[in-house]
Amino acid sequence: MLLTLTGGAGAGKTTLAAALAATVPQVPVRVLHGDDYYFRTPERGGAWACDEAGVLRLDVGDPRSMDIERLSRDTDAALALAPVVVVDGLFARNVVPQVRCPRFDVFVDLPADLRLARKIQRKCLREGFPLDVLLRNYLNHRRDAHERHIEPVRNDCDLVVDGAADPDALARQVWSAITSRGINHNS
Repeated sequence: MLLTLTGGAGAGKTTLAAALAATVPQVPVRVLHGDDYYFRTPERGGAWACDEAGVLRLDVGDPRSMDIERLSRDTDAALALAPVVVVDGLFARNVVPQVRCPRFDVFVDLPADLRLARKIQRKCLREGFPLDVLLRNYLNHRRDAHERHIEPVRNDCDLVVDGAADPDALARQVWSAITSRGINHNS
């Protein structure tokens, strides 16, 4: 089965993916992270633009910046080897192609202020990304991109979960919802 986790930056998708993989130890679960599928060079594709300093940067808030073909190939390959594949990412619901196995789509929801606080904590405090650049990007681009590309997907998902909840509890909630739909994730 294919399980996608979509939601805003900092909503808790990757944390939930890890919890989902850990809560079914008897079943091999393969996790693919959307962050690994952005284009790396303008020649390959993506939505690129110069920032205020003239540095060419990829707009990771735009789904055109995802290498959908590579993600599709890796998803198909993972589904051939593992009974459960989890794909997490901003655009997981929309960029992962239709598959011939059961599919379940989850929207990880979290208020914008908490997503931004988590993003600041991860990118700026842990990774050293400049706070002023992150905030400028958020105000000038990412907030609108979220409303345009991510928020509309909420209604297309099978389940909406609260990204502020305990990840293990969320994982149990997701597996329970999958089971209640009659989808067998154990084979």
